Amino acid sequence: MTRHRIAINAQLPPRGIAGGVEQFVIGLVHGLGQLTGPEEYVIVGPRDDPDWLHSYAGPNQRVVTFGRPQASLPIRTLRRARSTLRIPGSRPSRSAYDTLGAAVVHFPFQSFEATKAPTMFNPHDLQHLHYPEFFTPEDVTKRERLYPDACRVASAVAVESRWVKNDIVRQYGIDAAKIHVVLWGAPTEAYDKPTADSVAHARSELRLPSAFALYPAQTWAHKNHIRLAEAVRLLRDRERIRVEVVCTGTKNVFWPEIEREVKRLGVDDQIHFLGFVSPEMLRSLYAAADFLFFPSLFEGGGFPILEGFNEGTPVACSNVTSLPEYAGEAALLFDPSSVESIAGALRQMTTDAELRANLRERGSTRIRRFSWVEAAKGYRAVYRSLARLRLSEEDRALLLKNR
Repeated sequence: MTRHRIAINAQLPPRGIAGGVEQFVIGLVHGLGQLTGPEEYVIVGPRDDPDWLHSYAGPNQRVVTFGRPQASLPIRTLRRARSTLRIPGSRPSRSAYDTLGAAVVHFPFQSFEATKAPTMFNPHDLQHLHYPEFFTPEDVTKRERLYPDACRVASAVAVESRWVKNDIVRQYGIDAAKIHVVLWGAPTEAYDKPTADSVAHARSELRLPSAFALYPAQTWAHKNHIRLAEAVRLLRDRERIRVEVVCTGTKNVFWPEIEREVKRLGVDDQIHFLGFVSPEMLRSLYAAADFLFFPSLFEGGGFPILEGFNEGTPVACSNVTSLPEYAGEAALLFDPSSVESIAGALRQMTTDAELRANLRERGSTRIRRFSWVEAAKGYRAVYRSLARLRLSEEDRALLLKNR
């Protein structure tokens, strides 16, 4: 059987630093590794820590590294794209990806290089255009130097929601037919299911409250931790309802401001920040939590929502951007810009056991629409199309569905 090689850039730091992008790469590798077919997947790992993806790879995959960093500096990669693809008659500079003999090169996060092979680019979202105040001017400039050109230069663009697809068409004028919407699976699919013992261990080791809401998110400004803290105080002081919230995720540059506000509001004994936890511990937290609460202001996808559904945890989330697309009728929606709305949703989720039971049932049904194997099939259909390979009936159906 002739093998068709697909190269995937996975040169990003592991263990929580890259947040949802890391979980996406893990899920993609995990899903593709379960497929059968003529494809061979070459995963380009980071030079300093290439082994972190081995445990997620399947028999049709191998992890390699380059002798020097590649596709990690947006400005450099953009210049290459411009110089090779905007000048008539120019020839591409040789990329390290060209040495892999790949039929397609996939850049699944915000980096890009022009290669001789067809390319696919995942921009994920354009948050910097909607909330520029959450970025430094330098970061906005870098993104605007990379994203529009990478979307135009790439042979195909892949996104995780129709909301993001429409946003890219609206903001950059990209042809809608070029953009493929591939819904994701739950990141926790790739990890071992928690046992009663592991949940009890998590409760003991982390000193978890007996009842709590879980909020897994890095401490970026758009994750809205401060309004969440204001809503927790409002419920306590006005309605005598005490809500405990357990937050996980890497504490990044915005953490000091969140920490100051949580202390100023006097809810530091109710909102517990654990920092980054292992995937296994995270699954145990979902199992221990009374409900998932996700008040983010902006998301391209819906990872925590899917994780909640996958773990049988009732879900409440924001009603903005792509989140309703993932939540459907299986989550309680609220306005994340309103402290009153956040507090109202917290009140409902905390006091209404019947609502939680109903949402748990709906979430368990909805998660059946999402899996990494199905997502991987969607990406594989695009790979085959770009490589001009013979398409199966399933490939054709997925390409049509995901347009």
